[in-house]
Amino acid sequence: DLQKATFDSTNTVPIEWLISRNENMKDDFTEIDFENERNRASQFDIISFQDLLQKSPTDHSQFELHRVSFYVILLYTDKAGTYNLNFKDYEFSRGSVFTVRKENVHKFYASDANGYLLVFKEDFILSHSNNIEPSKIFLLFNELLSSPKLQVEEQEFQQLITLIDMIREEYFKVDDGHSGSIVRGLVQTILAKLYRLKTADIMHFQNNKSLPTFLRFQRMVEADCFKSRKVSYFAEKMNLSTKTLNNATQSIVHKSAKAFISDILIIQSKRLIINTDESTNTIAYMVGFDEPTNFFKYFKKHTGVSPGKFRDMNRA
Repeated sequence: DLQKATFDSTNTVPIEWLISRNENMKDDFTEIDFENERNRASQFDIISFQDLLQKSPTDHSQFELHRVSFYVILLYTDKAGTYNLNFKDYEFSRGSVFTVRKENVHKFYASDANGYLLVFKEDFILSHSNNIEPSKIFLLFNELLSSPKLQVEEQEFQQLITLIDMIREEYFKVDDGHSGSIVRGLVQTILAKLYRLKTADIMHFQNNKSLPTFLRFQRMVEADCFKSRKVSYFAEKMNLSTKTLNNATQSIVHKSAKAFISDILIIQSKRLIINTDESTNTIAYMVGFDEPTNFFKYFKKHTGVSPGKFRDMNRA
């Protein structure tokens, strides 16, 4: 085990310690693996919202931030409340739909609302993707390209409820040799409908030549943003020019590559601040800053609050 240390802005930090520490901090939030209690071989499950709130899991609390290793479609069917996804509170009501990709961090608040969660691993869809292109799935669930929240009108809401009722019938009552394929087809239909409803936000990405470059850049930044904040670092790793990366991010999310790196770094920094007991000075070094004061200024510039204040606000 590494000896815990406390640093201030005058310390010289051993690079070996930082490398080892960052590797150990990879799983900063409790990651919830997919587990179907009814059928352990299944890659899909459907859960009522109230059943979820009433569970008492031993490895995490649904009311505290945790990371998911699967995809979730969350549909609220009545009443109103608040749901936290990636450190942001979203208000919901009847007809609110959230698309949550794996590796997202979320938590629930106590509520008397009702709804359903469709939970599945990506292979559940991708291994039988005739009805919806795999690329559309990644666009639909990418919260950096469009809001994870969708408020559907009553007609679309009733269509989604009909599909969910059909899934529940096959899943809980019929459950024969044909039910798996039928459920998969119904889930694919829901995905296609949600993609169509989000058309205004994401359809133009589908034929954008910059999309493959952007998605590759996003994956690399999410993995390596603590190593470097420089566009040139990622451009070199991708064997591209900095101009190409800037053009890609401008085309897809309408911001520079540098600004996009900052967005990812702030999200990753928030994870460490909320979910570890490390001092904010230590976290500053861990996320790649030479001086804690520079990190504090950087964090406050992008969030409006200091790292310490952000921790206090999210641990109340």
